[in-house]
Amino acid sequence: MARFLKTIMGSGAAVLAATAGLAAFTAWNRKRAEQLVPPDGQFADVKGGRLHYLAIGEGAPIVLVHGLGGQLRNFTYALSELLSPHHRLILVDRPGSGYSTYQGDGNCGLATQAAMIVELMDQLGLDRPVVVGHSLGGAVALSMALGHPGKIGGLALLAPLTQPIEAVPQVFKALDLSSPIARTALAWTLAAPAGRLGSDAANAQVFGPEPFPVDFETRGGAALTLRPEAFVAACGDVEAARSEMAGIAARYGELSLPVGIMFARGDLLLDPSVHGQPTVAAIKGAELKMIEGGHMFPLMQPQVTADWIMERAKT
Repeated sequence: MARFLKTIMGSGAAVLAATAGLAAFTAWNRKRAEQLVPPDGQFADVKGGRLHYLAIGEGAPIVLVHGLGGQLRNFTYALSELLSPHHRLILVDRPGSGYSTYQGDGNCGLATQAAMIVELMDQLGLDRPVVVGHSLGGAVALSMALGHPGKIGGLALLAPLTQPIEAVPQVFKALDLSSPIARTALAWTLAAPAGRLGSDAANAQVFGPEPFPVDFETRGGAALTLRPEAFVAACGDVEAARSEMAGIAARYGELSLPVGIMFARGDLLLDPSVHGQPTVAAIKGAELKMIEGGHMFPLMQPQVTADWIMERAKT
């Protein structure tokens, strides 16, 4: 019995040591990420949290909302420099992503995120801007238009999530956690090392069939994705999408503003036949543009994307 207890205690000590080591690595990785990708813009306090945003350019306003696990550098990577000579751009970190925060320990739902971004628009005095939403940001943009009619001038959606999700893409399976305790435990132990080890495979799926850029970690802001708070928030985003998308999709007939959707035929994350065609059919006057490429075409094909957005901004 004494030998058994010694073995169990020894095993427990090993587990504690391993956990402490993983937590220390996570803390180091978090500090490293914030050094590699510091805040680029300003901060605004809104109901429910604090938003980090970047305002550049002049002209008719465009608000850009990034997708799952992203942040505003997804747009400054290449797209914003093409748009800013013609438009006033507001690039925002979604609540929980990048350097934006939200209050409470639970999920920050899509409708809540939409309300926070609309409040930021009001603070900045934006008059019916076009909202560009990429991927999950497309769902938030749709929620903005549905929940705040009259505030949005039009939607230009890039590879958007628009329909209920039956299965989470393989690259995001680790985020499909409903337990807050499990999210936090994983965020401070395995998420960062596993994410760093699997980054090449993950990026291949996110960007494929196009090659992923080697500078995406810094220039695209991806280093911030593996911070523990970002991991927890991304888990909440997945759960929010699962619980809210059916309600959002059911209301598309209410939309009366110009809506355009752009998809790449080779998208490995969101199927255009599911999130493109059925959605434009449900929204009066909506248009769908198909191009070649993958899910991250706003980074990989910025000129094509910018030209389309500016054309949408004229409608």
